[in-house]
Amino acid sequence: MAITGLGPHGERAVPADQVGLSDADADAARGRHFSVAVVLHTTMSDWAKEELAGIVTTLGRYGAAVVEVIDCAFDIDRQISELKRLAGEAVDAVVSIPIGSSRAADDHRAISAAGKKLLLLDNAPTGMLPGKDYVSVISADNFGLGQIGAELLAPHVTQGGKVGVLAYGVDFFATHEREIAFRKWMAAHRPDLSLVRGKFADVSHAKAATAGLLQANPDLAGLFAVWDVPATGAVAAIHDAGMAIPITTVDLGNDVAADLASGGLIKGIAAQLPYDQGVAAGIATILGLLGRQPPPWIALPGLSVTAKNVVEAYQVVWRTPAPAALLRARKPRKSIP
Repeated sequence: MAITGLGPHGERAVPADQVGLSDADADAARGRHFSVAVVLHTTMSDWAKEELAGIVTTLGRYGAAVVEVIDCAFDIDRQISELKRLAGEAVDAVVSIPIGSSRAADDHRAISAAGKKLLLLDNAPTGMLPGKDYVSVISADNFGLGQIGAELLAPHVTQGGKVGVLAYGVDFFATHEREIAFRKWMAAHRPDLSLVRGKFADVSHAKAATAGLLQANPDLAGLFAVWDVPATGAVAAIHDAGMAIPITTVDLGNDVAADLASGGLIKGIAAQLPYDQGVAAGIATILGLLGRQPPPWIALPGLSVTAKNVVEAYQVVWRTPAPAALLRARKPRKSIP
C-alpha cells in the first residue's frame, strides 16, 4: 500500500524496507557496543510492547545494549523530567516518542545538545530539525491510517448520517494526522455525512468522552476512534447506552481484534506494524551512531483489516498465531483434495 502522509516538515517518506545497514556498518556497530535508552509514552499497550521488541531485537543484533526503558504513562511532565536526566547520563542514543509537540521540544533538543543521537517515533516536536536536533523520525503512515479508518466505516453509515470522531485532545502529530485524513476522506467520498467531535486528554477518560458525545448526539450513526485503547472505552460506553453504533479505529490490539472477529461494534481496523517500525527505528539508530544520515522521515504503510482477514492480519502484525476468539469466527473451509 502506498504511503500517503508527509513528515513533520513536509518530507516525502522513504519506506522502511529501503533503509538498511551494509555489512561493513553492521560489523563496525558490533565493535562499538553502543548503549541506548528508550522513552515511550506507555509500555502497557500491545503496540508499545511490539514496538519495543522490534527496537530491542534489532539493536541487540548489531551489538547495542538497551540500558533503560522509560514508561512515561502519557505524562508529559514525566517525559520532560526523564529527558533532562538522560541528557546527563552515559548513553549514546535516545529513542523517544514525544508526547507533546511544543512543551517537550527543548528537553528533546537537550539530548542532541549533550552529544547524544536522538531518534524520534511518530512525531517531531515543534521547531526541531532533522540532521540538527534529531537523526530521523520513524513512523507509521498515520495519514494513511486515517484514510483506511474512513474507508472501512463508510459502508456501515447510511446516507445523511452523523459520524463522531473520538480524538486525542493533546498536541500529538500522529493522532492529528489520522483525524485530518479521516475528515478529508469523508469530505471527498461521503459529503452527505456530518461529523462531530469528542475528545479526551487522558485515555482513561475515553469512555466518558464517548458517553458525552452520545448524549449530545443521540442520532450518532458511526464513530472513528484514533487508536484502539480509547476505542474499547467507546465500545463500553455505546453498550452502556443500549446502542449499536459501528466503529473503526487504528491498531490491531487484542481487544478490538476480538470484537471485530466476533461481529461486535468494531467494523474495521487500520493496523500499524509496530514490530517492523521498531526494527526500522533500531536500524536508523545504528546508522546515526555510525555518523550516517538516514532519511529524515521513514514510514511504514498500514493494513486494512476487516472480519474477513483479521486472522491473517493478526499473524502479520503480531508474528504469533491468532488467539482462539479470532479463529472461532472463521468459517471452516473445505480442504483441497
